Amino acid sequence: MRLTFRLSISLICSVAAVSLILAYWQTRADMRSLNRELERHALVLAESVAKSAEPLMEKNSYRELQRLVDRFKDREQLAGLAVYGMGGNALAVSSSLKTHLDRLPAPAQQALEDGTTHQAFLAPESMQVPMHVVALPLRSDQTILGVLAVFHDTTYIDRQAAALWRRALVGVAIQTLLIGFITLLMIRWGFGRPLIRMTQWLREQHTGTSSQRPHISEPGEFEPLTREVTRLASSLVAARAAAEEEARLRESAESNWTAERLRVFVQSRLGGDRLFAVSNREPYEHVHTPDGIRCVVPASGLVTALEPVLRACHGTWIAQATGDADDQAVDGWGRVRVPPEHPQYTLRRIWLTAEEERGFYLGFANEGLWPLCHIAHTRPTFRVDDWEMYREVNHKFAEAVLEEIAEEQSPVVLVQDYHFALLPRIIKQRRPDARVAIFWHIPWPNSEAFGICPWQRELLDGLLGADLIGFHIQGHCNNFLDTVDRALESRIDRERFGVLREDRLTLVQPFPISVSPDEADAGAREDLPHLERAAFLEDLGVHATCMGVGVDRIDYTKGIPERFRGIESFLEKYPAYKNEFTFVQIGSPSRTQIERYHDMMQEVVQEAERINRRFQTASWKPIVLLPRQHTHAEILPLYRMADFCMVTSLHDGMNLVAKEFVAARQDEQGVLILSRFAGASHELSDALIVNPYNTEELAGSIHRALEMPPEERRFRMQRMREIVRERNIYCWAGSLIGGLCAIRTGNGVRHRPPLVHA
Repeated sequence: MRLTFRLSISLICSVAAVSLILAYWQTRADMRSLNRELERHALVLAESVAKSAEPLMEKNSYRELQRLVDRFKDREQLAGLAVYGMGGNALAVSSSLKTHLDRLPAPAQQALEDGTTHQAFLAPESMQVPMHVVALPLRSDQTILGVLAVFHDTTYIDRQAAALWRRALVGVAIQTLLIGFITLLMIRWGFGRPLIRMTQWLREQHTGTSSQRPHISEPGEFEPLTREVTRLASSLVAARAAAEEEARLRESAESNWTAERLRVFVQSRLGGDRLFAVSNREPYEHVHTPDGIRCVVPASGLVTALEPVLRACHGTWIAQATGDADDQAVDGWGRVRVPPEHPQYTLRRIWLTAEEERGFYLGFANEGLWPLCHIAHTRPTFRVDDWEMYREVNHKFAEAVLEEIAEEQSPVVLVQDYHFALLPRIIKQRRPDARVAIFWHIPWPNSEAFGICPWQRELLDGLLGADLIGFHIQGHCNNFLDTVDRALESRIDRERFGVLREDRLTLVQPFPISVSPDEADAGAREDLPHLERAAFLEDLGVHATCMGVGVDRIDYTKGIPERFRGIESFLEKYPAYKNEFTFVQIGSPSRTQIERYHDMMQEVVQEAERINRRFQTASWKPIVLLPRQHTHAEILPLYRMADFCMVTSLHDGMNLVAKEFVAARQDEQGVLILSRFAGASHELSDALIVNPYNTEELAGSIHRALEMPPEERRFRMQRMREIVRERNIYCWAGSLIGGLCAIRTGNGVRHRPPLVHA
């Protein structure tokens, strides 16, 4: 529509401009023709009158001369005649001309001076009205007796010019409208309709409901496009059929999970029901850019996992609005269809005030629950105001969920993470028929540690409103059951791993999250820069032959200072690696509004500077700290060129950096040094498992990684890559959704749903 409008406006403006130029030249030509006709007529009249006036001038018969000029006073367009003597004095003047003639006209003066005929158009300033005058010398033999001036009123020429302009403008307007209308019809019927059919046909290709060839009745112009698009569609249909068949076969054979297999699986399990996901982070943000508002996808493994599910069931994702242009992209209910290029599910945005953000997110969630659940020797801070804000925001999100599921039969609700511990109970109390699950992405500590929280009973009661609670590993499930057993009146079903409370059973199961199976393919994409290690380090001002890498948020749970001290110990024990080994640490600033995180950033920087001062030379230093946000495309080359990757979390639910590193190593080289306190260590047993608090063990693992034979590195990496490939992010989402959908809602105890294995 915009293209048609632009084409029409451009054509109309062009036609109007050309028509106006042509009308201008035509009008000017007509006016010149009228002027020439007047000049010719005036000269003929002057010559005729001069023959009668010259004898009268010789006789000085001025009275007869006056009668002669008065004889022409009533002629059309003739203003009058005047006869002047040699001194410029008026000898005879038409009575109709006396009011307009106050001085000798310039052409008459020139005729007296040179004895030739002169004529000119006089402006109204000199003659009161626009006139044309022709001045003809009166002679007796060769003697000039005076001059005859014939005046014509040229007002009629201006009137005719105005009439010509009116007719020209009307013609231009009519031509422009007709051409514009005809152009619109041509675009609409000649090009628009075939393109609309083509667009509709391509849209139907997404759903697999269209024919093999687009219905375009004008094959001549569109035949090449039709042929190529049909060929592309045939390939798409064949690929979709093959993918769906492969997905069904893989589901039955329990082979690797893909996005297509997840889509088919979710459709079969939900059976027409819609899924409603709740998270603090939204899958799409609308942000202001110099080019206008853009829709961007925040970096998140959660988006990779849940998007295929929500697309398959046309569900709704409820999340906090974080983009600075989010409010300009939604309807009156805060909803927007996403993805923008091909909308398939709904994003419902919730706006939080600065006070809510401070108390709910920065306060209770990240100064309270985060350090409480991560046993990293950082004291949790609990404030009553933060708790009240946490409750208020949970109720705010719950109301949004209840609005969205109001018209649904047996809705399926999937809540994400520690931000919404109270949400399952609120939803379940209002909608007992809803199937509700919550996945806790961070560790669950032992019962004694969790007992620090003043509101542990309220949090546990909120979580137990869910039908299914998911953690990364079985150990976290066990800790949760122990915490419930100590804090609440309930019965723990150890056989089914559930909590029976108030005649309801809540299942507690592990679902280890992972990365996309496409991570490995992304590592080899041609559009990612393939940075050679030497060139990369040279850009950093470092010369080294060995390199390690660490990728973390600057968080006190990640063990970055302990990692640096392990590198220091390694250089002390193995001085041969001085000037040969450099460790590159990607450190993304995080939650810097919280004092502990601000202090951690300073501690990391100071520790790196201290170790560098001790060992560095003019062209080398042991630690390169890059404290800024890096894109995934920037990090992948570092994974590929490093000799090893260090993940030394002091306590972590899973830590996907470990799996990202493994997925990126298509060369099946590189060594993973992994903390035993990270959930990933329960799956990636071929990594070098370490205690991050043991500096000597860290130093030894670095040395072992650098000295490990290529055959051993390949063997270990192959086995880890197979695990990551099989237990990928789609496996996690399929297992979680499958477990939730198998639950029967209603009164009484439910059976344990079957687990979905990769």
